[in-house]
Amino acid sequence: MSATKTTTSVLVVDDEPQVLWMLQFSLEAEGYRTYAARNGEEALEEIAEQRPSMMLLDIMMPVMDGWTVLDRMRQFPAGERPKVVVVSARSSRRDRAKAMELGADAFVAKPFSMDELIGIIHGLEG
Repeated sequence: MSATKTTTSVLVVDDEPQVLWMLQFSLEAEGYRTYAARNGEEALEEIAEQRPSMMLLDIMMPVMDGWTVLDRMRQFPAGERPKVVVVSARSSRRDRAKAMELGADAFVAKPFSMDELIGIIHGLEG
């Protein structure tokens, strides 16, 4: 890796341990640095501490859902907000529209293809 290229860091937010593991494993195999959170509160803490450049965000989670995370992130200065890919089983047209209104950069419906997700992440980098 060249010294000029910085490794993109990705915060993976999902309450399902298997999904967290699979996403982290796949992203790390692609050369990304990953962090994990199991609910929205942990996600906001990780954003503040780690400053990831991207976040994969589930919507249906305990403690604080993904909608609330997106809403709270609107208060962050633009330079401190990671790009957000919502990854959710809630994939109606209304859910997709709400995600975009709240500031998400992309939406991927569960179940998803890892290749499709990696392609979207690559497209959002830079």
